[in-house]
Amino acid sequence: MLPFVATSLLAGMVVLLLMALGGCLGPHPGAASGATPAPDAGRAGSAAGSTPSRATAACPPATVTVADGSALAGALARARPGDSIRLADGVYAGRFAATVAGTAGKPVHLCGGRGAVLDGGGTGHGYALHLDGADHWRLTGFTVRNAQKGVMLDRTSHAVLTGLTVEHVGDEAVHLRAFSSDNLVRDSVVRDTGLRRAKFGEGVYVGTAQSNWCDVTACEPDRSDRNVIRGNRISATTAEPVDVKEGTTGGTIEANTFDGAAMTGSYADSWVDVKGNGWLIKANTGRHSRGDGFQTHRVADGWGDRNVFTANTAAVDGPGWGFHLTPVAGNVVACDNTVSGAAKGFADTDCRRTW
Repeated sequence: MLPFVATSLLAGMVVLLLMALGGCLGPHPGAASGATPAPDAGRAGSAAGSTPSRATAACPPATVTVADGSALAGALARARPGDSIRLADGVYAGRFAATVAGTAGKPVHLCGGRGAVLDGGGTGHGYALHLDGADHWRLTGFTVRNAQKGVMLDRTSHAVLTGLTVEHVGDEAVHLRAFSSDNLVRDSVVRDTGLRRAKFGEGVYVGTAQSNWCDVTACEPDRSDRNVIRGNRISATTAEPVDVKEGTTGGTIEANTFDGAAMTGSYADSWVDVKGNGWLIKANTGRHSRGDGFQTHRVADGWGDRNVFTANTAAVDGPGWGFHLTPVAGNVVACDNTVSGAAKGFADTDCRRTW
């Protein structure tokens, strides 16, 4: 079962959580107590420390097996709902695209071990793998590297990226863009980004900045909604490990581990920067930030609001806050978060206690 929820259900969950958290205000603790909650009963995927290669066990028997870039390109072009494309170990040179949609009952699988490597030929240009209108795809187990951008989703919904390694890219590693909603990025390794331009070196990037809406989404907000980023290990990114743009609503960032030691420049100053609305940021662990641990920002009117941070562990080892909300607005920081090594303290707002 895919861990996606309808907008109304997610909105209800956020409201219930806000009600649960809203009973009383607590002071800024130096380190809030409380253990990480058990995984949700309906949660798909394994814990953040799982071995990504295990994900290939979820792949159905292959309908076609490929062993080089030309064969892969052909298989992607001919793919139909229900197909399962198997990547043999080896290097697949080229930049690859999928434009045919699967269905809920018959998704399209692209599966391989970590020894199957999609290599885009250089960090200065192109997408190593592009899902463009390719709903209901399952990308499982293989490695993507050496392109300007690693895995790009445009106009794609209900895709699952699981057990991937995305590394050595010029800009961001994984980008969900142009009304790409209800997607899941889980149990993957993301690292070594920003080799072309450090300020664009995010790990996972959701949506589009307002300044680019007219180029990407006909001047409308990029409503890449209800995406889930879960159980990933994100490190050696020159910009934020996760960047959530204004225009997005109702997503989840859960049980990921972040290492911000490679962040650089004036804007890369937190592991997670949320500019959308109604996101749940839960049970993540971060270390090494050159600024704050977690942030919200209001870049566009009506955005950067009603986000909830709970059960996160922030070993900031930096000059900022554990949680920095600008503005606080309707955002909530629960007291079950744990913060250490943050020079300014736990958060720039009172936490809300749970009981």
